[in-house]
Amino acid sequence: MLRRTQTFRIPIRLQRMVTTWSPLTTAFNTRPEKRINFTKNEVGLFGIPELTSHEGFYVLKEKAMFKTDDLIEEATSPNRRRKMVMIFDELSDTLCKVADLSEFIRLAHPAANYCYAAEDACITISGIVEKLNTHKKLFNSLKTVVDNGDKLETTDVDKHVARLFLFDFEQSGIHLEEKARQRVVFLNDCILQLGQRFMAGAVNPRQISRNILPAAILPFFPSDGDHILVSGLYADSANSKARESAYRLFLYPDKDQERLLSEMLKCRHELATVCGFPTYAHRALKASTVETPEMVDLFLDALNEQLGPRAAKDFSIMQKMKTAECGHDVPLASWDTPYYTSCLKRKYLQANTSEFSPYFSIGACMEGLNLLMNGLFGINLKNVEMEPGESWCHDIYKLAVVHETEGLLGYIYCDLFERQGKPNQDCHFTIQGGKILPDGSFQNPIVVVMLNLTQPRWSGPTLLAPSMVDNLFHEMGHAMHSMLARTEYQHVTGTRCSTDFAEVPSVLMEYFANDPRVIRSFAKHFQTQEPMPEEMLQRLCTSKHLFASSETQLQVFYSALDQVYHGDHGLHGENTTATLRRVQEKYYGLPYVENTAWQLRFSHLVGYGAKYYSYLISRTIASWIWQTYFEQDPFSRTQGEKYRRGCLAYGGGIPSRLLVSNFLGREINPTNLTSSLINEIDACNDRLKHMDDHFR
Repeated sequence: MLRRTQTFRIPIRLQRMVTTWSPLTTAFNTRPEKRINFTKNEVGLFGIPELTSHEGFYVLKEKAMFKTDDLIEEATSPNRRRKMVMIFDELSDTLCKVADLSEFIRLAHPAANYCYAAEDACITISGIVEKLNTHKKLFNSLKTVVDNGDKLETTDVDKHVARLFLFDFEQSGIHLEEKARQRVVFLNDCILQLGQRFMAGAVNPRQISRNILPAAILPFFPSDGDHILVSGLYADSANSKARESAYRLFLYPDKDQERLLSEMLKCRHELATVCGFPTYAHRALKASTVETPEMVDLFLDALNEQLGPRAAKDFSIMQKMKTAECGHDVPLASWDTPYYTSCLKRKYLQANTSEFSPYFSIGACMEGLNLLMNGLFGINLKNVEMEPGESWCHDIYKLAVVHETEGLLGYIYCDLFERQGKPNQDCHFTIQGGKILPDGSFQNPIVVVMLNLTQPRWSGPTLLAPSMVDNLFHEMGHAMHSMLARTEYQHVTGTRCSTDFAEVPSVLMEYFANDPRVIRSFAKHFQTQEPMPEEMLQRLCTSKHLFASSETQLQVFYSALDQVYHGDHGLHGENTTATLRRVQEKYYGLPYVENTAWQLRFSHLVGYGAKYYSYLISRTIASWIWQTYFEQDPFSRTQGEKYRRGCLAYGGGIPSRLLVSNFLGREINPTNLTSSLINEIDACNDRLKHMDDHFR
């Protein structure tokens, strides 16, 4: 028996390695198990006592309703003793605490009774907000303060936040005459319904009779009796006919989708004009970083001019790849670019992406984030054991964000693993925004980071593909924005800022995730702790920059189309496809494909109306920050502190254009924005050329 035991002894070298994993790595690499509680009382979801059962949502919404009435009375009282903006922020905080929590639980909780109760709370709070939006006396009290100043001393931040509240009010047309206001309400309802129907139609598969298709392409698509179903673009297919067929079939014009999109755009334009704006784009961009659609147009035109010859080189390389593959000269088309990008990426990686995954266990990645936060900000991410009833599922982790001198800054709940009924999207939810409380203490933020990783196996932890590492860093960028924005008002905390600035901290985190020095700090094999081989690491980082010019040009095209649909030029009596053709000729290096209408599958037109450019602006500003502050040393505490104090700390508390200009020390204009992104692309192309020389 003794000898049998000895044969299973862990080798000394492996035993030493196993014990060197950090507590954070060990916690996230350990399969989460459901615990049975015998002794402790349940504390309720997120530690909220009312939510030990789903009925607690009814209690929370009732409390919010009573408090709302009290705050309305205070705001409209001639004997008011607090600044108007403080009352409005408390009103916003009261409603957001229930609405944000309910929205998350409605989507994420596995129990139907919690989902129904949360949805009911969402509907109730939405009803309260609708009533507030028509409360003339409340609106007039705020408008008087914004126009004439408060009777109490106010700061520039107070005035800025008060103006934001006023604009939120005016979105519903409360400042208009009753007939116009009723029209705004009607148009908003139409836009909502049209948008929902358009989004549903955008993902519907195309059903086509087998008899009208060439026999050669039938095997590529699933059958449904006498029909085949085309549910996507088959962009990764190695068969060019399959790619072309899927593109032409899936994107074939649809009259119903065309009508829905055209009607939605018309309603948006009318809504804007009724509210006093020239176009919907002017309305959507008010209080943004770029402020006006004219600024967006100048930026897109300047960037497009610089990208044109660079994107042409990308397309030339893809054309050569296609010619070599087909054996004769066949023109490159829109359905080819994702496929040849993947082909070239495989060439650079010289491996499948799955071969990188053992170096990216979820625990190692979380430790990488911890090392980065510690280096930049003096912050540690500490795994905290939750109390009974605190989480909505047994496989949730809770991180305490702790500063070395300031103490606890907030909590991040990590809902990382896929489960039935969970939304298939990576996102960040604010459960409680940070703000200064009346007693001078700070209401610490609470957020959730949601991913959809595969459940860990008994034999080992969850392993991430390189793209999922990027997604994790991106969402944690949002979470840290929430943690580090120490704003006076929760209405402008963290990610509650303009759309084209809200993505900057998260996109910036992707630059860290793509830097070899950062990856080297945590990419270790989950079994042996051996670091990722250096050549493998360099190939991975280089592969992420392939065809950056043509990819960026595609985003310019999408952004320009979104602006035209919502701007001065509009549709001019033509259908949306004719407009697309016109814009594509100017902004994209590949020609329009006859009898296709990809805009009718472009659901972002609903959620991002006139704001799709935000991706490009956010990336541009993030690139500018990276080059200015972190390219030399991604772990610099000095630069991290500058970034925290000069950028993250403000949230949306000052206008984002002013914030970015002050932080970067240069004016936000098309020339400066364009140069930062072009500098990055050229630097990436130089590294790719160096890698090509190395291959040869």
